Amino acid sequence: MPFIPHTEEDIQSMLASIGAASIEDLFDEIPVALRADRLESVPPALNEMAAGRLMQERAEQDGRYLNFIGAGAYEHHIPAAVWQIAGRGEFYSAYTPYQAEASQGTLQLLYEFQTMMASLTGMDISNASLYDGASGLAEAVLMAVRAHKSARRVLVPAAVHPIWRQVTDALVKNQGIELIPVPYDARSGSTVAESLKSFEGEDFAALVIQQPNFFGVLEEVDELTDWAHAQGMLVIGAVNPISLGMLKAPGQWGSKGADIAVGEGQPLGAPLSSGGPYFGFLCCKQALARQMPGRIVGRTVDMDGKPGFCLTLQAREQHIRRAKATSNICTNQGLMATAATVHLALLGQEGLERVAAACHANTRMLAEQACLIAGVERVFSNLFFHEVVITFDLPVADVLRAMEAQGIMGGLDLTPWYPELGNALLVCATETKTQEDIRKFLENLERIVSRRSSGPACTRLKPAADNPFYQNGNK
Repeated sequence: MPFIPHTEEDIQSMLASIGAASIEDLFDEIPVALRADRLESVPPALNEMAAGRLMQERAEQDGRYLNFIGAGAYEHHIPAAVWQIAGRGEFYSAYTPYQAEASQGTLQLLYEFQTMMASLTGMDISNASLYDGASGLAEAVLMAVRAHKSARRVLVPAAVHPIWRQVTDALVKNQGIELIPVPYDARSGSTVAESLKSFEGEDFAALVIQQPNFFGVLEEVDELTDWAHAQGMLVIGAVNPISLGMLKAPGQWGSKGADIAVGEGQPLGAPLSSGGPYFGFLCCKQALARQMPGRIVGRTVDMDGKPGFCLTLQAREQHIRRAKATSNICTNQGLMATAATVHLALLGQEGLERVAAACHANTRMLAEQACLIAGVERVFSNLFFHEVVITFDLPVADVLRAMEAQGIMGGLDLTPWYPELGNALLVCATETKTQEDIRKFLENLERIVSRRSSGPACTRLKPAADNPFYQNGNK
């Protein structure tokens, strides 16, 4: 997006139009005692060439690493057209579309986003995005408690993303809502119905089910959903949108489907950019629409019968009294939702299925070959999507440091959150990883681990016959 500065003539013309002699006059109502003399921490101005050189040097400090970290933030291919469109001034600089007559393009796009997300999750209705997936889960918990009316406790499995659980607890605990942990099965890595029996007959507002869970393991969503509904609870499904190219939508779980679906939309067109920005999505059944946080865009007709779009529900404190608001977080992520809409439109159903299949095939290939290395084992037995937990005898932090020295971000160390797993590493391989990338990961992992163990070497990579991204000559 080009930056065109104002000329001195432009500035003087604007000042003359408003009757001010100088820019300083615009701030004359601020008492002198409150004004800063100079900004001591701001360095001297640079010209364009020097500024470009500085930013290039800083970018090079980040390096170019081969990334095998997932854990809620995923590296996916983003077609060039996504940000070519999302970066247009009409979208990039647009603010909240309060003025419907001047915001039809933005409103229509958000309406299309809602339609896509509702279809993807199998739910009746979607909002126009939330701040991120973690706060989205908190909003879903608050929503479930409001809808349930009597209970203020929610069952949250230990296999749900630990940061999401921390964020949710921080946002709901001062409202008297308690998150009750549910253990995961040490063998399968999933939440089993047997562990829920101790909660039967008690009053809970909802059960959270993450699919796939934080370990990448697939949960028995049908059994868990039906159990929760039989106990009078709502079901909150936390899902990865890419996985829905292969897995059953939350709206189809069990005999009645989940009641609320929430997730992180970053895999849909948002790059891994220094921790953000991301966006959350939240969908639900029609019966819960009035409890939904955020805003909803609706399609209507004007006085002449022409179709148009407008903000239909705006149940946030920014729009109504705080005590009546369904959410006190006033930030949504319209630009990220724009990118997601373009991204999904470009992929289509077939494209989303191919991306999901490639992610799964790559992670399965990595997991199978890693376990041929002496001392490396898979932790859990259940099926997984595009993440898997492996373990070895070395401290994970040491292994990751050695991998980083070879230009590889080797995964996420699980010991801070799940010390009971021992030296456990969560690794992820999306469709962006080639066979050569996976081979490099395995060769370095073998070299590092074999320092303390001996056994057969992992020297050959099996062909990726079931990976659609490696068919038709793609390498």
